[in-house]
Amino acid sequence: MRVVVSLLLATTGFLSPVSVFAGSADVESTIRDVNIDAMNLVLDDGKTYAVPSEFNFEGLEPGQKVIVFYTEVDGKRVVDDLEVLQ
Repeated sequence: MRVVVSLLLATTGFLSPVSVFAGSADVESTIRDVNIDAMNLVLDDGKTYAVPSEFNFEGLEPGQKVIVFYTEVDGKRVVDDLEVLQ
């Protein structure tokens, strides 16, 4: 049993830095600006979030509360998913 617990702890310790390295995060904020030409959103936190080319801007407008799930890539915040809050 000690061997199994030791292996589980070792595996967890090994994989933990991988999730930190990925840089995935989320933020709840209000949309301040929607820029379709530049393919990005600016939230009330003052930060710009780039969106992928297939992103659908339909229905998004300044003033909406959203949760943005993003990953940092080369110092840029890239949107993975977005949820509009009611």
